[in-house]
Amino acid sequence: MLERIAQTIARYRMFEAGQKVGVAVSGGADSVCLLHALRELAPRWDLRLHVLHVNHRLRGAESDEDAQFVRDQAAQFCLPFTIHEANLATTPDNLEQAAREIRMAFFNEKIARGAVARVATGHTRSDQAETVLFRFLRGSGTAGLAGIRPVTAEGIVRPLLEIDRSQVMAFVKQQSLPWRDDSTNRSLEFARNRIRHELLPILEREWNPAFLRTLAQTADWALAEECYWAAKMDRLAQRFLTSEGKYILLNTKSLAGIPEAVARRLVRRGMELVKGNLRGIEFVHVAEVLALARNSQGHGRLQAAGLDITRSFEWLRFGRPPGHQLGARDYRLPAPVPGVIPVPGESVGICLELVEKPESSDGPDALIYNGLMARVNWRQVAGPLELRNWRPGDQYQPQGASGTKKIKTLFQKFRVPLWERRHWPVLTSGPSIVWARRFGPASVFAAGPDSREVLTIREMRIAPEQTDVYRSDKAGTEG
Repeated sequence: MLERIAQTIARYRMFEAGQKVGVAVSGGADSVCLLHALRELAPRWDLRLHVLHVNHRLRGAESDEDAQFVRDQAAQFCLPFTIHEANLATTPDNLEQAAREIRMAFFNEKIARGAVARVATGHTRSDQAETVLFRFLRGSGTAGLAGIRPVTAEGIVRPLLEIDRSQVMAFVKQQSLPWRDDSTNRSLEFARNRIRHELLPILEREWNPAFLRTLAQTADWALAEECYWAAKMDRLAQRFLTSEGKYILLNTKSLAGIPEAVARRLVRRGMELVKGNLRGIEFVHVAEVLALARNSQGHGRLQAAGLDITRSFEWLRFGRPPGHQLGARDYRLPAPVPGVIPVPGESVGICLELVEKPESSDGPDALIYNGLMARVNWRQVAGPLELRNWRPGDQYQPQGASGTKKIKTLFQKFRVPLWERRHWPVLTSGPSIVWARRFGPASVFAAGPDSREVLTIREMRIAPEQTDVYRSDKAGTEG
């Protein structure tokens, strides 16, 4: 059995020579087996072991006795011991999930701080089979069916993952090793226990005596598939997904020309980049997003676990659900000339600069809004300027337009996504709109060839912490 564990360690390159390894020991038979196996195998990799224990305090005195048992085991072998105390007795959440998150946070913190390079846990092939079946029943795809990873990116390793629980029990009994029984492992209140004690025995007895092995092989197969796709998706994500602050954008047109398998994985990757994980994301959520992307109406919105997905024109936007306090929609700021006025909610500022008697070499075309800069006849501006966001009902006649246009209509014409409209800046003088982002200066204010004093308007990137209006002696330089 030790050789099989050693083969698993070598197969997945779990350790490097001389590493300090945390051994997660709950006191149960699996973790006791892990501790003894790693003690025997440590010289092969020159490993330095450190015993880790989490006391969830779910079973009162029984939990404290488990902690003392593990402490004694570490002392018996002269190994360093660290305990993490938690209190899940009053948690309103899923106890299994909450306990797992606490353990993983503790282990990852140890790795991140450099206290250990790896943390080994006692997950067996039986745990793998139960995980695969549990996820299949919940509708997981191949990513979920890959089950428990032998090695995680954070540094969690599972040396017993190719050993059955029955083999573990045979080992600890043969070696006369003491262990602790967790009474909650017998409670049918937990879904995993019902799978272990009720469903799996029926499937093995009435359908396939080797069902546990079949499930573990399914995980192995799915893991290889996921490793292949992970490398491929890194390249595809760079090509198809766009990061915009805390949001991820995906062009719906790009989904039309790619295989369904790739489209599904792009949607999942977009969700994962925003949410940080795919917990609670099921097949139906991905299918709904793809249906939204293919909807001919071009607009829509849906929510999944911890996600808010919006469709506007040809764009899908993945984000977190909005909080209860969205903040004030409207803003109105003085616009000094010269100066740069930050646009609230964005890392962009509106730069204003006066230019007297433009050189004739610029030509008349240079005075026309070109998408990057607008030029306004300063002498047509009667009063102080203000920068504000657009408001329902705003309308003006852009330079070159045949008549007055509502800004809402221009949003449709220029296919401006819904989420970009909230802080959309317009520059005003009194009741009149002088300029609007992307739509240009008003016809009545636009500079012409004969304009001798010109106000240039352009957008520029500013530092996120730069939130106050500031003047500049030269446009773009802070005064």
